[in-house]
Amino acid sequence: MPTVVIERPYSPVPMEPPRKKWTRAECVAMEASGVWDQQQRLELVEGDLINKMGKNRPHTIVLTFFREALALVFGGHYVDTETTIDVAPEDNPTSEPQPDLIVLVKPSQEYRKGNPQPADLRLVVEIADSTVHFDRTVKARLYARAGIVEYWIADVTARSLVVHRDPLNGSYQSVTVYTDQESVRPLASPDREFRVGDAFPE
Repeated sequence: MPTVVIERPYSPVPMEPPRKKWTRAECVAMEASGVWDQQQRLELVEGDLINKMGKNRPHTIVLTFFREALALVFGGHYVDTETTIDVAPEDNPTSEPQPDLIVLVKPSQEYRKGNPQPADLRLVVEIADSTVHFDRTVKARLYARAGIVEYWIADVTARSLVVHRDPLNGSYQSVTVYTDQESVRPLASPDREFRVGDAFPE
C-alpha cells in the first residue's frame, strides 16, 4: 500500500554552525576563572577568538628582521612585539588585537596602565603566511576604523610588503604592494629606507 509523504516547509540549512561571539569582559572573566590554558595565546577580533598558533621558521625570520630594522630606526624602546592594543571605541568591546609589531610614539615603559591607544601608534606590522586574507580584510578594516596611520603586512609567501595608509571612513585610501626588489620609507621616518627583499629568507 502506498505511503503518503507529507512535505514539511523548506527550512534552509545554515552554511556554518552558530558561533559564540565574545566580548573583552567575558574573556577577562574566563581568564580569571582559570578555565583557559595560560600558555594558549588568543586574540580577540570582532568577537572571534583567534588562536595565535606557533610560528614557523620563515615567519620567525621575517619577524626578527622587522623587529631589528625598526629598532635601528626608531630605537628598541619604541618597538613592541605581540602587544595588545586598543582600537576604535565602538570596536573595543569585542576586539583586542595583538599585532606582531608596533612602533610607539613614546618609549614602551611609559605605557604602564592599559593598552596603547591608536594615537600612540606610529606603525603597526603583521607578519602573514596563512593569514594574509584575514590581515588584508578584517584586520585592515579594524585598524582603519581606529585611524591607525600606517599598517604594513609582510606577506611571507609572496615575499612582498603591503603598505596601508590614509585611513578614512573605515578603510585605507592608499594600499601599495612593494615587491622584494623595492624599498619603502615609513611615514614616521621618511628619511630611512627598508629594502623589502632583506626581510625574506631565500
